[in-house]
Amino acid sequence: MSKKKKTTGRVWIGFDLGGTKMLAKVFNDDFETLGKAKQKTHGAKGAKSGLKRMVSVIEEALKDADVDADQIAGIGVGCPGPINPEIGEIVEAPNLGWRNVPVEAHLGDAFDAQVVICNDVDAGVFAEYYEGAARDARCAVGIFPGTGIGGGAVMDGKLLQGSKLSCMEIGHIPLFPETSGDGEDGTTLEMECSRLKIASEAARAAYRGLAPNLLKTCGTDISAITSGKLADAIESGDVEIENIVRRAAVLLGCGVATVIHLMSPDVIVLGGGLVEAMPDLYLRTVKESTADRVLAPYKGTYKIVAAQLEDDAGVMGAAAWAKRKIEG
Repeated sequence: MSKKKKTTGRVWIGFDLGGTKMLAKVFNDDFETLGKAKQKTHGAKGAKSGLKRMVSVIEEALKDADVDADQIAGIGVGCPGPINPEIGEIVEAPNLGWRNVPVEAHLGDAFDAQVVICNDVDAGVFAEYYEGAARDARCAVGIFPGTGIGGGAVMDGKLLQGSKLSCMEIGHIPLFPETSGDGEDGTTLEMECSRLKIASEAARAAYRGLAPNLLKTCGTDISAITSGKLADAIESGDVEIENIVRRAAVLLGCGVATVIHLMSPDVIVLGGGLVEAMPDLYLRTVKESTADRVLAPYKGTYKIVAAQLEDDAGVMGAAAWAKRKIEG
């Protein structure tokens, strides 16, 4: 067996700081993968331990790629939660319990390299702009319904970011903003359209005997009700499940129409398990709902498409964004 030829040129590191795993990839200038490594996120006790583990994962990826640290041209990191792009800190990552964590400074010192962080959804959207469904769009918006609803945007080749915080928190667009009698805020897009909300409504329907196929495969366990299981139940004839998914897609279309009126994007990319599992039902319903709500001048100015890249494309997007920021 021939030995892999050692890479002698510069490389870029893409890093995804996920809620359950850390993934690092080493890319060449053409963004071909040279090596990778991953570890579990949980188990790192606190931010200090987590930063040490991030360094360890990058070191493993470099070893897998057979490159040296001094070949690193830049490191891009996709981080959960809002980040401060000005100082390179995670402001808050609730799932990790991290606050005000200096990711750029720590990794920069560890590898003597330039580091650029962004929100993890932003990284995924930039990947779709750079190499996927929104390639070369002037204004691309990505919306990813999952446990919550993440959003991001690329305008003229640059991620849309505030000076102090990452932005595009699409999931928090109010749908029914009236304050209830107990003083709680009204309903947001995320509260009504996320997969978690759909799974909760589907479990209730199964419990009430309105979704016999879903009840047979998943019972009423919300954690077992995946996008694929929802699609299977609809295919098997659970009309109530189809109604639940369709309602969520209609309401998401309200959010998409709002974004169109605000930004006039030429491409809106929808990604995540719901889109992958039900590309016809879900995507078509979002398109129809959006078209019903946009003002006449905006009709025909945009297209809504499914994401093309795989789940770990965010590491490539993070690396590509770092390259764009560092090289200008």
